[in-house]
Amino acid sequence: MLMDLVRFLLLVVIGFGTGKLMTKMKMPAILGWLIAGMVFGPHAIGLLSQEVMKAGWYEILMHIFECAVGVLIGSELIWKRIKKSGKQIIMITLMQSLGTFFIVSLVFGIVFYFMNIPIYLAVIFGGIALATAPAPALSIVNEYKTDGPVTKTLIPMAALDDLVGVTVFFTVMGIVSANISTQKLPAYMILLVVLLPLVVGCLVGLLGGVVLKNDRPKGSTLALTILFILLATAIGFGINKFIFERSVLNFMLIGMAFTATFANMVPEERLEAILEAFQPVLGISLICAILNLGAPLDYHLIFGAGLFTIIYIGARAVGKIGGATLGGKVMKAPEPVRKYLGFTLLPHSGVSLVFTGIAVGILSGPAPECAQIIQGTIAAAAVINEVIAVFVAKQAFKWSGEMQERNGVAM
Repeated sequence: MLMDLVRFLLLVVIGFGTGKLMTKMKMPAILGWLIAGMVFGPHAIGLLSQEVMKAGWYEILMHIFECAVGVLIGSELIWKRIKKSGKQIIMITLMQSLGTFFIVSLVFGIVFYFMNIPIYLAVIFGGIALATAPAPALSIVNEYKTDGPVTKTLIPMAALDDLVGVTVFFTVMGIVSANISTQKLPAYMILLVVLLPLVVGCLVGLLGGVVLKNDRPKGSTLALTILFILLATAIGFGINKFIFERSVLNFMLIGMAFTATFANMVPEERLEAILEAFQPVLGISLICAILNLGAPLDYHLIFGAGLFTIIYIGARAVGKIGGATLGGKVMKAPEPVRKYLGFTLLPHSGVSLVFTGIAVGILSGPAPECAQIIQGTIAAAAVINEVIAVFVAKQAFKWSGEMQERNGVAM
């Protein structure tokens, strides 16, 4: 275990270095982290092996980092700030999420109909496609300090999008498994997967708000914040182990709910001090989360990508961009939101691979051919889409004029 931990720390250092290299090339650092994860992951050099990624200590560590990344989302969910635009954000989220689900399901439904492939597989593809991986876009927000209507819409939307994604996916899998699989998903599981991360985060956040609201030195503020994140992660991990017997809870949502709760309890000046103290931990957590996102991606799949992969990437992009644009127009959102928000929603791989693993596990017994189609298509799409999506998301912030400028030149 010690040598595995050393290798992981070495990968973090390498990832940090490749991120810096990317920034010198006027590219987002996250692209360097993602590439480092792929190159040094189990499918290439193998500095981070498959065995390590399945190890208990590694899983716990990643859950902690995911929970810490949720701080970036929760810190923006201040009720007095979002109550004016709350309806707008909710409607845009629903339109782009559900729009993606229906478009991907419809397109694959037509394709599968003519290829004599079970139609329910199209709906599973739709359930996987609607979710967005918030970490890539949020890392760009954090790196370039973006600010404006697109950023202000994206950050709270990241939390809502995850809720919609989890709800729709588990509903779809519950219906499918009830009809074809011996591994039936009970109805209550859908509700628990959605609500438990929020309940855990809010309860720990209430305790955190009481403790953190008083002014403290920077060091003790950071230590207490980390302590509460560890507590929230531990509770979430325990729920996964003893209730679900596998990792299904979204730890980023736990971190988001924790932060949003105490952020609405403490004075604004105190919140800024807490976030400033936490910034170094947030930076490290983002690097580790993206490295973990990139490591499972097999670059060899780029060369083996087939028709289903191309259809999946294209249909999902149409759903996300078209849904966000339509939602923005219906809700009379600012022009940058209507034009560019959808492009920031394209990153996808972390969530898609988790959902794919669950779907494959359910289908592998009763429908192994369908399980293979899902696994091959999403794995290839994850590699191709993620590299393109990170670049496009960065460009979207640039097009919207929300990236900071240095010496008169947009970064």
